[in-house]
Amino acid sequence: MTLNPSSEGRKAAVLVAGSWGTALASVLAANGYSVYLWTRSAEQASEINTTRFNGKYLPGCELPPLITATSSMEEALTGAELALFVAPSSAMRQVAKQAAEWLPAHALVVHATKGFEEQSLKRMSAVLAEELNRPQASIVVLSGPSHAEEVIRKQPTTIVVAAEQLEEAEKAQDALMNSDFRVYTNPDVIGVEVAGAIKNIIALGAGLSDGLKFGDNAKAALLTRGLAEIGRLGAAMGANLLTFAGLAGVGDLVVTCTSTHSRNWRAGSMLADGTPLPVVLEKMGMVVEGVRTTKAAYEMAQRFGVEMPITHQLYEVLFQGKEPKAAVEQLMGRLKTHEIESIG
Repeated sequence: MTLNPSSEGRKAAVLVAGSWGTALASVLAANGYSVYLWTRSAEQASEINTTRFNGKYLPGCELPPLITATSSMEEALTGAELALFVAPSSAMRQVAKQAAEWLPAHALVVHATKGFEEQSLKRMSAVLAEELNRPQASIVVLSGPSHAEEVIRKQPTTIVVAAEQLEEAEKAQDALMNSDFRVYTNPDVIGVEVAGAIKNIIALGAGLSDGLKFGDNAKAALLTRGLAEIGRLGAAMGANLLTFAGLAGVGDLVVTCTSTHSRNWRAGSMLADGTPLPVVLEKMGMVVEGVRTTKAAYEMAQRFGVEMPITHQLYEVLFQGKEPKAAVEQLMGRLKTHEIESIG
């Protein structure tokens, strides 16, 4: 059900056609937008347009007629009033470079990618600002507890959009909000992007803990101390700590660490039984953002001088061959400390 009839007949572009991009395209279509869903693969575009299904990423979910898939960046972006970037963090710069030529100057730019650029350690809003030649303050970030598998089926979902320029966030709110998809605004772009990225690391740890059958007590502790790590890094980067108590923080952390829909949780669970990381990633068949983010956050912790023990142990499991059980035991065996920390 649309709450914004004024959206009817307007054009939006969604880049790319993964599970999350496809689900968000369905939200925009439900609100009356003519949505062009861009994919590198002409074969995937043809499949979506012919069958009305994105079989690889959201099997069994029929797409609205207002969604048109295309492998042409020019077709996707020409005349678009809204451009929603949902490329993996590793591909965001390349996709933005391609989009820059065709993106209308007046178009609202939103991204819904949860990760950092691995080499530069930059947030996605910074990458987009550089490649699109736009003020970073105008770029909107979408985050919060939201599985694509539930959004596409119009199950109730609440998310947050953040931008330094509030009017840009409010434009995104107007475009996306409906009776199934509730949208709040937040001015704390740094906090929203940091929370969205780091929670994927904690979700890997939660899956690993569950795979080792450590139980609910251990996972509750992992989530709670994981939130402390998010807060430490966020504070060092200039975020508002209140953001981490909201949808982009604890909300997204809980849903990603407790659901089998979560790619990061599933990957962690597979790692627990000794499956090598390359095999896990091959079996997943989709991007597991938490893996690259672990490497980036490990380096960011050193750059900003913050303690991130969960991230540190997962880094050693993923990239240095450490046994998962030994990593958890080392976390539990750390020196005694206070729970309530001085952050800042």
